[in-house]
Amino acid sequence: MNIGEAARQSGVSAKMLRHYESLGLLPQVQRSDSGYRQYSDAEVHTLRFIKRARELGFSMAEIAELVSLWQNRRRASASVRRIAQKHADELAQRIADMQAMQQTLAHLVHCCQGNDRPDCPILDDLAGQPADK
Repeated sequence: MNIGEAARQSGVSAKMLRHYESLGLLPQVQRSDSGYRQYSDAEVHTLRFIKRARELGFSMAEIAELVSLWQNRRRASASVRRIAQKHADELAQRIADMQAMQQTLAHLVHCCQGNDRPDCPILDDLAGQPADK
């Protein structure tokens, strides 16, 4: 199938499809006599795999490793689990960091009078001065 059809069936844009190919996530695909890329069902399946991994937030390096493991039928599931656990741990840390940011901002918003006066604990905090309240 051509790139447009492969993109449609996989849910990945043609631009991203070419990008994944340039990164080596997809092998070099067959080309027609006129030079157009020709994708098989196997490549579309790999594109769906990549798309799902991206939806879960894996990095391109992690996806490359996961694709390699997925295609290697002699892989150890421990290798896959290690990658997934590391990613889950990183997500948990990012969530905790964002929750701390949200709590700090909520506190600063609470401390700000929001009136016509120039005093603003939000700006004070950003400038490195602690809020009074």
